[in-house]
Amino acid sequence: MVAGFQVSTGGRFWVSTEVLVNALIHRDYFTSASIRLMVFADRVEIISPGHLPDSLSIESIRHGKTNRRNPTLTDHAVQQLPYRGMGSGIPRALEAWPQVEFDDDVRGNQFRAVVRRPLAPASVTFGVTTQGTLQVTPPVAPSVAALIRLLGAEGSLGNAEMRERLQLKDRADLRDRYVRPSLDGGWIKMTIPEKPSSRLQKYQLTAAGQELLKQLNLSSGLS
Repeated sequence: MVAGFQVSTGGRFWVSTEVLVNALIHRDYFTSASIRLMVFADRVEIISPGHLPDSLSIESIRHGKTNRRNPTLTDHAVQQLPYRGMGSGIPRALEAWPQVEFDDDVRGNQFRAVVRRPLAPASVTFGVTTQGTLQVTPPVAPSVAALIRLLGAEGSLGNAEMRERLQLKDRADLRDRYVRPSLDGGWIKMTIPEKPSSRLQKYQLTAAGQELLKQLNLSSGLS
């Protein structure tokens, strides 16, 4: 936690902290601009002064490559901040919570990180206007929406069946971008929760997932 900073990202409070520490360590201190932290219902945005230096790219920092923009700060950060070493923060955050997006704005000289937050099931609500009822679609990742629609159509499916239907080859991709965020959001559940690793394990929609499916269908013009 940095200065009391604690924001839920699907039960992984420290993911946003990792990204914030990265901004503090690697920002451009030759500009007077401040680090901006904005918390929304569906995401946390951290905007840091200074675009990626030298030959660094978003793809390279995802894999742990780094550049010491502020060497004196990095030398002492381990005693002052929850900092574990150069290049380790972003890969560690992505491993725990893959729904982190980055934008390297060279023209604006800033770097933006967006940590997606799962919408709590209770937040799937309806807004009433004088014209009737306005359906509010919760902000979910396209991968989550695809899984919700699939389980809504199929009922319950196992890992192999989901990969086949979604045309995915990588088990980790299914787990990290589809299943885990949907479980964290409370939209799907295991059919054998007492044995998570069972070869007979399947997943199906919860009541909140059924409600989310209705909202997704309405937003797509489906009934």
